[in-house]
Amino acid sequence: MVTILFLGDIDGPVGRKIVQDKLAEIKAKYQIDFTIANGENATHGKGLSLTHYKELKKGGIDAITMGNHFFRISEVITESSSYEDMVRPANLHPSVPGNGSKIFLVGGIKIRVTNLLGRVFVEGADLNPFDTLDNLITSGEKADIHIVDFHAEATGEKMCLAKAFDGKVTAVIGTHTHVQTNDSRILPLGTGFISDAGMCGAYDSILGVSPEGVITRTWKGLPSVFETPDKGKGILSGVVVKADESTGLCCSIEPINYFED
Repeated sequence: MVTILFLGDIDGPVGRKIVQDKLAEIKAKYQIDFTIANGENATHGKGLSLTHYKELKKGGIDAITMGNHFFRISEVITESSSYEDMVRPANLHPSVPGNGSKIFLVGGIKIRVTNLLGRVFVEGADLNPFDTLDNLITSGEKADIHIVDFHAEATGEKMCLAKAFDGKVTAVIGTHTHVQTNDSRILPLGTGFISDAGMCGAYDSILGVSPEGVITRTWKGLPSVFETPDKGKGILSGVVVKADESTGLCCSIEPINYFED
């Protein structure tokens, strides 16, 4: 049995801080073997700088997935080789640097981490995520466990992908909406699923953003700046997945939430 921690979108300094403060405690409590986190909002809410990538890695995260804000920080292109354990959306144009899927060796067990970008109500995907995953499973190197971060807006699209690949991957974990959904389950053929793992960010916010600017734009339609808080109470959300390395299937998927004291 392998126990994997997946953390929802890490958003800004408050998100990075609560991960730094709580990660060791969570790893010890659940006896975590491998940690994945979505880091596409880690730098000021949009993108992942090399400095913050190194900070998250040093803090104990093994693999960092991305999403529609992948291109926001130019270093992911100019310094792509330095982001060794970052997994960017696999369904971007083939010319984009970086890995869309990567195998990590953990105690002799091969764990594949794949990142996909949705196409409903979100922009940036050059390729079909279903075809991309199908081709990867069919022709890619085999792994014992396969975790898919589907960074997408629509819960229906996320469920559709999970159902389509039920029994073919260990878990499909949704990210992007920053709100943890109450639908974690194991599908009929053994794939774990949740529409969204939630976020690690400012609790007193709107999806990780200071409320004032969001309210102004939403209520009055006026231009406003969306600010990511740099202090305040944080929330850490994610899921703990237990996987059977002999079958590659999910044994349990448990949502978790931690708050700043």
